[in-house]
Amino acid sequence: MAVKVVRQPNKIALLGAPTSAAAMSLGHEGAPAALRAAGLTERLRSIGYDVTDLGDDPPQLYMPDDESPRARNLVRVVAGLEALKPRVEQAVKSAALPLILSGDCSVALATVAGVRRYFRHVSLIYMDRDADLNTPATTPSGCVDGMVVSHLTGRGAAEMVRFWGEPPLVREPDLALFGVARLDPPEEELLRQSPIRRYLAEDVKRLGAKAAAQAAIERIHGNGYEFVLHLDVDVIGDFPATNYSGNGGLGLEDVREALLVFAQQKHLAAIEVTAYNPAKDADGSGAKLIIDLLAEVLSARLETLNAAATAAAPAAAGDAAKTPEPSPAQSKAAAAGGAEKEPPPVVSGEAWSSDMLEESAAGAETADSEPSHHEPPPDSNESEGSPS
Repeated sequence: MAVKVVRQPNKIALLGAPTSAAAMSLGHEGAPAALRAAGLTERLRSIGYDVTDLGDDPPQLYMPDDESPRARNLVRVVAGLEALKPRVEQAVKSAALPLILSGDCSVALATVAGVRRYFRHVSLIYMDRDADLNTPATTPSGCVDGMVVSHLTGRGAAEMVRFWGEPPLVREPDLALFGVARLDPPEEELLRQSPIRRYLAEDVKRLGAKAAAQAAIERIHGNGYEFVLHLDVDVIGDFPATNYSGNGGLGLEDVREALLVFAQQKHLAAIEVTAYNPAKDADGSGAKLIIDLLAEVLSARLETLNAAATAAAPAAAGDAAKTPEPSPAQSKAAAAGGAEKEPPPVVSGEAWSSDMLEESAAGAETADSEPSHHEPPPDSNESEGSPS
C-alpha cells in the first residue's frame, strides 16, 4: 500500500546546494554556509518553526570550460542535480517544507524533480531578473545558469533535459516568470510564441506586486496543486551581493509583497533561494536582508496556515460525528474480507509516496506509482504581462 505524507505547517527542512558550476565565476557556492552563519536557522526557529538541517551536497565549483563553449560545466551541473534530487525527496517525505539554499539557479531542476516524486503536477513561480530561456543554440556565453527555464520546459542541452525521464519537468502554461527585467533577443522571440506566463518587472509595478502575484498564482493553477517558489536574489533591484546585480527591476518592497502572497499559499511545496554571493557581501548586510525577508514571509505563512487549521478543526469534528455506523451486513462483509478496500481520499497538503507500493491480492491491478490527485483545470493560452 502507499505511504501517505501529511505535511506539517511548522516544519522546515533546510538543504544546502553549494554550487557555482552553472554560473560563470566562483562565489555563489558559499551561499549556504554564509546564510547559516548569519543566523538563518536560529531566526526561523525563533518565529516558531521546527527546523531540521539536512546539511550540504558536495560542492560543485565553476571552472573554465573552453571545450564546451555552448554549455559550460555540464558534468558538474548534472552531478549537483543528481546529489540534490533525492534529498529534496527526503525532505518532502519528512512532512516538512524544503528550503533549498543554493548558489546558481540550475538547482531548480532537482527541486522540481524531487517534488514530483510525490506530486504528478507541479507548477513553478520563477522570480528572477533574467528569464533564463537561452539554449546552447542561442546563448551568447555558454552559461548554463541562463538556460534553466528552457531545460525545465524540455528544451536545451540533452544532458539537462534527460535529467527527468519524461520531459518537461514543468509545462509551459504552469510556469510563471516574475520580475524579469533583462531579456536577450532570442528570449524575447521565444516568449512571443510561448504560453509561459510572464510578469515582467514593468508589469508588476504597473499592476502592483500583490495583485500581480495573486494573478500569477491563479494562472499557473498554484491554488489548485503544488508549486515550487524559486527566488533568485538578483530580482531585487540594486542588491549588490550577487554576480549580476542591476538597477531598476523590482524594488525590495515589491519583492516582499509578492513573496508574502506566494508564501501563504497552502500548496507551496518548496522554496529555493539562489544567487547570493557572500564574496560580495563584506559587511554581511546582504545576508541579513535575505534572512529578514525569509523570516517575515515564512512567519506570515505559519500564521495563515495555523489559522486555517484552527478554523477547520470544528468542521472536521462535526463531520466525524455525522459519519454513520456501518450496517451489520457491511461489518460482516468487511470481517470476511469481502469488502473492497478503498484508500482514503487525498486532500490538500497530502502526498502519496510511490516507493512502498505492494501488489494487492492476486489478480488486483498494480497501483499507479504516481497517482494524480490535483488535476489541472482547463488550460488557457492567454499570457499575462507584456503583450506578445
